[in-house]
Amino acid sequence: MDSSEQTTTLIRRLEDAMNSRRLDLLDDVVAPDFVRHCEATPDFEVRSLDDFKQFLRSNTETFPDNTQTFLQIVADGDRAGIWATYEGTQTGAFGPVPPTGKKATFDFGGVLHVREGKIAELWVTWDNMTIMGQLGLLPAPDPAGAPG
Repeated sequence: MDSSEQTTTLIRRLEDAMNSRRLDLLDDVVAPDFVRHCEATPDFEVRSLDDFKQFLRSNTETFPDNTQTFLQIVADGDRAGIWATYEGTQTGAFGPVPPTGKKATFDFGGVLHVREGKIAELWVTWDNMTIMGQLGLLPAPDPAGAPG
């Protein structure tokens, strides 16, 4: 198995650990000094495997039924790009926003770096406006499409 295949397998194991809520499985997949970069969630600093596990626990408190589906993985050696879908129902607080009971489904993209057989870094991004709109937290669009 070449390094690109190994990277793809590692990323699939990450997907499985997150979706199964088996965060102990991350110990074999994610580096202890893992760093997550995300401008969409500036209040969550992730600078270690433990921080990442806490981030995932917090996310599951907000969206307990969340599922992340990695639709595309393109690996080149120790780097990979992913395109994925996130689905979940907001039954917990979302920052200052109380539970809405509504489901959000959105796409996100990411780039991962593998070092010494573990995921060492993740850059991830998505459109917060899509999520906020689906949760009913933005004004409804004008059905006629006319400016305000």
